[in-house]
Amino acid sequence: MIDISTNHNLFVIARALHVIAVVLWIGGVAFVTTVVIPYLKNSHSPESRLHIFESVEGKFSFQAKLTTLLTGLSGFYLQYVTNAVTSIQWWVYLMVFVWAIFMTVLFVLEPLFLHNWFHRQAEINSEKTFFILQIMHIVLLAISLIVVFVGVAGVHGLFY
Repeated sequence: MIDISTNHNLFVIARALHVIAVVLWIGGVAFVTTVVIPYLKNSHSPESRLHIFESVEGKFSFQAKLTTLLTGLSGFYLQYVTNAVTSIQWWVYLMVFVWAIFMTVLFVLEPLFLHNWFHRQAEINSEKTFFILQIMHIVLLAISLIVVFVGVAGVHGLFY
C-alpha cells in the first residue's frame, strides 16, 4: 500500500485521470447512443448506414479502448492506494462490473465475432439490426449512468 499523505499529488492525479477517462468513455457511449445511431436510423438508407456506422465506430474504437483501459488502471490504482481492497464498498463492485462488461465487449467479443456478426446482420436486415444495436446501447448507457451516479455518491460518503 502507498501512503496517501506522502503521495497526495500522485493520488490526486490518478483520481483526475480516472474521472477524465470515465467522462470520455461514457460520454462517447452517450454520443453514439443518443446522436449517431438515431441519426443513421432516421437519415440514411439501409445501404449507406452500415458503411457510415463502421466508419464512425472505427474512429471511436481507439478512444473507447484507451479510455476504458485507463479507467480500469486508474481505478485499480486508487483502490490499491486507499487499501480499499480489504473493505470494498458494494458500489465499487458495480463500477468494476460495468467496466468488465465494456472490456469484454471491446477487447474480446467485438474482435472475435461481434463485428462480423453485426456486419452480416445489417446486410440482411438493417432496420432490425440497428434497432437491436440502439437498444443494447441504451441499456448499457442507462446502467453506466446509474453506476457513475452511485460511484460518485459512494466516494463522497452517501452510503456510509
